[in-house]
Amino acid sequence: MHYPQDIPGPGGSVVNSRIFSASNTELWQAWADPARQVLWWGPEGFTNALHEFDLRPGGAWRLTMRSADGTEFHNEKVFIEVIPGEKAVFKHLSPIHVFTMTMQLVPRGGATKLSWRMEFETPTSAELLKFITMANEQNFDRLEAYLGGEI
Repeated sequence: MHYPQDIPGPGGSVVNSRIFSASNTELWQAWADPARQVLWWGPEGFTNALHEFDLRPGGAWRLTMRSADGTEFHNEKVFIEVIPGEKAVFKHLSPIHVFTMTMQLVPRGGATKLSWRMEFETPTSAELLKFITMANEQNFDRLEAYLGGEI
């Protein structure tokens, strides 16, 4: 039996998961608190300017990510579902890459498994999907460093 989250989007999907040695509450707060989020969000070498973060269904998440070479990436997202400490679903709106991201936090004893599932609605090359998978792992590395007090 297939569930909606098991069916890849028409443009492909990317799934990243990692177990963090933090509670789901700590992990959620690192992401849901804009002052914390801007410190670690994005791949290695990126910085962020957060313009809006309205964490509720229908709320907007707007930010500009800047790479190490100064290239700016403007991001527009809208939240679809929010269950504090457990799950957030948002749609990334872009003329180039439209996808729905489901973030799930599952407690594992004193640790938490964080999973990101990106379902692309527009044609996406295998090369780009591979790049995004790698960038998500760098994002997880930065989150782990933040939680460990290194950032």
